[in-house]
Amino acid sequence: MTFHLYKFLSLCVILTTLSGCSSLSYYLDAVNGHAGILNHQRPVSEVIADPATSTERRAALLDIQRARQFAVEALQLPDNDSYRYYADIDREYAVWNVIATPELSVEPRQWCFLFAGCLNYRGYFSEQQANEYAGGLEQEGYDTYVAGARAYSTLGWFDDPLLNTMLLRDEARRIGIVFHELAHQKLYLADDPAFNESFAVFIEQEGVRRWFATRDRKQAYARYRRTLERRSQFHALLLATRQQLKKLYASDHPDTVKRRQKQHHFAQLKREYQRLKQQWGSYDAYDSWMQQPLNNAHLALIATYREQVAGFERLLDSLDGDLTAFYQAVEQIARLSPEQRKAALLTHAE
Repeated sequence: MTFHLYKFLSLCVILTTLSGCSSLSYYLDAVNGHAGILNHQRPVSEVIADPATSTERRAALLDIQRARQFAVEALQLPDNDSYRYYADIDREYAVWNVIATPELSVEPRQWCFLFAGCLNYRGYFSEQQANEYAGGLEQEGYDTYVAGARAYSTLGWFDDPLLNTMLLRDEARRIGIVFHELAHQKLYLADDPAFNESFAVFIEQEGVRRWFATRDRKQAYARYRRTLERRSQFHALLLATRQQLKKLYASDHPDTVKRRQKQHHFAQLKREYQRLKQQWGSYDAYDSWMQQPLNNAHLALIATYREQVAGFERLLDSLDGDLTAFYQAVEQIARLSPEQRKAALLTHAE
């Protein structure tokens, strides 16, 4: 562990110096944040055997360890020590991501990082630091959103621990998050977040489907499908608002009109959400999110996580569910330019 952290720190310092980048403090904070988590980790088997571990937590850890092995054997995801160690970091989220857009644009600002390439968000291990950075951007005139994330990936550079933030009550979400993060280790392309996230979302969903299918748990999978359908409806609502705002901001209207119409669109979004909820009955998973003061930044990444999922679905279907052939085909698509990759997946989605 010490060697890995030393290697990580050395790479960050050397590459930052060579690049002439002024963000050394940011990388050092990231190293310290990751190191702080690793200092809390213990083998999952040890935590399970510990009499002090609650019955509920022990059951969740056992479930995830079965899913971890399933990821290797059934999903062909990396077989390493990721998620075989556990760390309780005594907080709700692992990291906080800052998302920012101009006041009259839905296009997210990008930040470029060592190893990960350019992303549409900037992550922090400290909620306070994330809020402070977002506050600085707001003073510059940006719309901002600080979003907590329950997991993060070092993209295979190191073995990522299982965190208490990942022990969700819902079984599908609990195992899905492990499949999602391992998918990032399986394949990750610098500077193409839509491809990366769509691929990981697809592997997460396909993994959960196969998990329930092999256990003949049709009712559990039906509940999961209902959750996905509602998520899709919710995202479609957000995406429609994003498209309306994009059209507004590209218009010739004066900025004063754009600002007024912007508020109208967000108010309309909240009304439409209430109508959508009436179809769902008592399902209220998105209530707290919708009760926030919303701005452009809340809608900036909507397409990133969903844009190309249908293309990956159709690609696997065309290969009769053969994951080996699927991964080979995806690797070939990954060698294309970003525009060609998107076109290839859109072709499969049609």
